[in-house]
Amino acid sequence: MISNRELSMDDYLAMLRRRLKLILIPTLLAPIAGFLVSYAFTPKYTSQALILVEGQKVPEGYVKPVVTEDIVQRIATMQQQVLSRTRLIPLIDRLGLAKGKTADDAIADITANLSIQPVTQDVAPGALPGSKPASHKPGQSSDVPGFTVNYTADNPKTAQQICGELTSMMLEQNLQAREQVAQSTTDFLARQVEEAKQHLDDQDAKLAVFKRQYIGQLPGDEDNNLKLLATLNTQLDASTQTLNRAQQDKAYTQSLLAQQLAAWKASQSSTNPQTLTQQLTDTQAKLTSLQSRYTDDYPDVMKMKTDIAELKRQLNAANAASAKATDTNDKASSAEPPEIRQMRVQIHQYDDAIAQATREQERTQRQIQTYQSRLSLSPGIEEQYKELTRDNDTAQKFYDDLLSKKSESQMQTDMESRQQGEQMRLLNPAGLPEDPSFPNRLLFAGGGAGAGLAMGLALAIWLEFTDKSIRTEEDAIAVLDLPVMVSIPWIELNQEERNLHGKNSLRQKPVADEDENEKETVEV
Repeated sequence: MISNRELSMDDYLAMLRRRLKLILIPTLLAPIAGFLVSYAFTPKYTSQALILVEGQKVPEGYVKPVVTEDIVQRIATMQQQVLSRTRLIPLIDRLGLAKGKTADDAIADITANLSIQPVTQDVAPGALPGSKPASHKPGQSSDVPGFTVNYTADNPKTAQQICGELTSMMLEQNLQAREQVAQSTTDFLARQVEEAKQHLDDQDAKLAVFKRQYIGQLPGDEDNNLKLLATLNTQLDASTQTLNRAQQDKAYTQSLLAQQLAAWKASQSSTNPQTLTQQLTDTQAKLTSLQSRYTDDYPDVMKMKTDIAELKRQLNAANAASAKATDTNDKASSAEPPEIRQMRVQIHQYDDAIAQATREQERTQRQIQTYQSRLSLSPGIEEQYKELTRDNDTAQKFYDDLLSKKSESQMQTDMESRQQGEQMRLLNPAGLPEDPSFPNRLLFAGGGAGAGLAMGLALAIWLEFTDKSIRTEEDAIAVLDLPVMVSIPWIELNQEERNLHGKNSLRQKPVADEDENEKETVEV
């Protein structure tokens, strides 16, 4: 290929026409070779089982699911659990898969030949008329309605058996895992509820002790304390007024009693021995004075003698009465006038009233001091009470939340035990493969066709690059690299004349065509 000129589309088409056979031959022969090569590989048979993932029967608005892990992650976890050594050894022994090889090699073969693929939805959420796009919650995936379990083996019967066994193990593992998660969640929440209840009981006990210790001083009692303090102040004022009034009445009654006693004692002074003795002495002195001037028959002398005899009699009676002092006092008091005794009773009543008012006043003052101390201690007690109440409310809320979660978990556990939750149902059991999944002979033939086409194109391109033939005027100009001095017009042969006369006859083209095809070069 001449490399020092630009190629046009006609040049490329000319190359394709020249190398068409070279391209077609390997393109046609290579698929046959690829088809034949496919028979050199050992055929592999793939058995497939389809598992459908069904949502829980109870709406999530009533019972929330405990297992919220993404379905793809759960499938991967189940795959690892099923492919564990402890699960595969019984399967290998039961099916006799370890013939001629070790158990580890058989486990490695099963792991390498097993593939699990999620089934995607053919209709996207929201694609149907009137439907809304699905909103997925965290940890959940509704885009996987199921998954397929594929197992590849040399024997179709073996592939079917192993695929069926692995599928059953996955379904059993899913059921056990969901029940175990639900039961573990319930047990954990039950322990948490017991601990929360114990903590709540401790908080209730502390709050009860605090209430008993500071009864009447709690934040809710402050208004009542203020009202009671105002009432007690009013009672104290009333008691003070009552006390003052009783003291005034007593003082007034005592003054009246003193006056009455003075009058009464004045009237009873003649019966006093000392008074009688003094009167007797005075009377005898008067009698002596009268007898010195008058005779005994004188009336005044006789009257004085009579008075002296009476005074002596009264003095003897008074002396006899003074021997009985105790009886005399009682008799004297009982001999007091009713007015004096009434005043003494009133004074005694006033004393009782004063004592009662004093006791009431002291009691009221003590209560006032108590309520005042309560009010003064209220801020500190209120702070402690709020702290205890806050801790108690927090513990109560935490306990209620755990109790609610425990109830939900118990319902979920019961739902799982009744198989009302999310279930994996075997929709298509493992089938017996009729055709091998490998090698794909059509794929081998198609690959051979592609390889042949690539090889033919590469060979044609190589030959074109190595071909230095001159085929066109442009090739000659490019190879010679000389200036064009003159251009000769092209003259066509008349085919009809050549056929009729058996010879070539020249016919000049029309002037218009001649002018059009003529090329002149003025390069020097």
